[in-house]
Amino acid sequence: MAQVSFFNGKQLPLEMHKVRIVQKLNLPPIEQRLQAMTEAGNNTFLLQNKDVFMDMLTDSGVNAMSDQQQAAMMIADDSYAGSATYTRLENKLREIFGMEYFLPTHQGRACENILAQTFVKPGMVVPMNYHFTTTKAHIVLNGGTIEEIISSKGLEVVSVEPFKGDMDVSKLQAIVEQRGAEKIAFVRMEAGTNLVGGQPFSLQNLADIRKVCDQHGLLLVLDASLLADNLYFVKQREDACKHMSIREITRKMADLCDIIYFSARKLGCARGGGICIRDKAQYEKMRVLVPLYEGFLTYGGMSVREMEAITVGLDETMDEDMIGQGPQFIAYMVEELKKAGVPVITPAGGLGCHINVMEFLDHVPQSQYPAGALAAALYIAGGVRGMERGTLSEQREPDGREVLANMELLRLAMPRRVFTLSQVEYAIDRIVWLYRHRKMIGGLRFVEEPAILRFFYGRLEPTSDWQQKLVAQFRKDFGDSL
Repeated sequence: MAQVSFFNGKQLPLEMHKVRIVQKLNLPPIEQRLQAMTEAGNNTFLLQNKDVFMDMLTDSGVNAMSDQQQAAMMIADDSYAGSATYTRLENKLREIFGMEYFLPTHQGRACENILAQTFVKPGMVVPMNYHFTTTKAHIVLNGGTIEEIISSKGLEVVSVEPFKGDMDVSKLQAIVEQRGAEKIAFVRMEAGTNLVGGQPFSLQNLADIRKVCDQHGLLLVLDASLLADNLYFVKQREDACKHMSIREITRKMADLCDIIYFSARKLGCARGGGICIRDKAQYEKMRVLVPLYEGFLTYGGMSVREMEAITVGLDETMDEDMIGQGPQFIAYMVEELKKAGVPVITPAGGLGCHINVMEFLDHVPQSQYPAGALAAALYIAGGVRGMERGTLSEQREPDGREVLANMELLRLAMPRRVFTLSQVEYAIDRIVWLYRHRKMIGGLRFVEEPAILRFFYGRLEPTSDWQQKLVAQFRKDFGDSL
């Protein structure tokens, strides 16, 4: 990617695209924001989008499509079976990943369901660099357990380690020797490790894991949903890869894996998902579940228009300018918040800016869901919708004990090519204001607590009247400002 310097000395991320379609935003007054947050049960997932100014909840299905993607949607081949659109997508995946077989799904967690049902049996374990919420849920529902063996530096909040998503290879070897290879369903690597701040793994680490898998006859499965960010960081940070193209790095990663699955709501910037498989026997094991849960084998729950968009989006993912925009905006936000003293996860990762809530709200115990509380506070203060990634995103033990997360994070996702720099500056401003008044923010407690994936649709209430006090302070500081 070309380096652009400014004569005035400022270091700003420069968009390598122009905006041609816009969507009007709405910023309700703070009193309405408090009401909306209350009606949503202090769960940002339950907010109505009409009440949200900046939607930084996720990058899933909300990335901006390119003109080429939108154009491709017009030539989609409508067919229940044998669509030419499916063939184009299948061929593109073969070209990029080099794997012969492909199973389409409606999104990433559908892939997780198929993988778990096929390979996870009661008593089996899945070692991984770190879990994702839905991944863990599918494995547990099928009688398995997970072993998180991220490198020791992966859980360091403030760090200069370039690849905090690396797996500890010695721990992987120890688990195999302890449990036995027959008890290992598969080894899972997640690109852009979501719950520890979108941190990447290195190509070298993946190669080292491959050696252990070959030694013991284990399947290596890659969750490539956030692959684009990981590719960018490998290109930028791994010396051996700096002179390689993104396409070359992608193929080298793929060649080390047996199965690659992805959410196309992230990878490809459309809506859908799929599983790429190297071995025919494994493909046939999984194939039976697609018509059962997803749809016919040549659409798998996706519309043909989405498949055309994904095909183009995968090609665009091989463009460093395209995949670099998100990480550069995230890095800018992280650096500006650092300057203001706000505790953030470093180095800046992919997917979004991650605030270290353990330090931000060090007076709120984990049992009162501080990351969820800060997510509610940020919406009230600025109309910015983020996502809790902490204890609220965990699941209680069968006996009811709370599982305290390793990190309490507020994730502020940066959907690709969606926000302007002035909007990012606005979000920074409101976060800094909250940090100056952080002692005003209290905790949350459940009112309605689902047993599984509670963070999606559980409802909570504040432990005191801290939200009303925050609104009063806002009016004192900002007057009649929105």
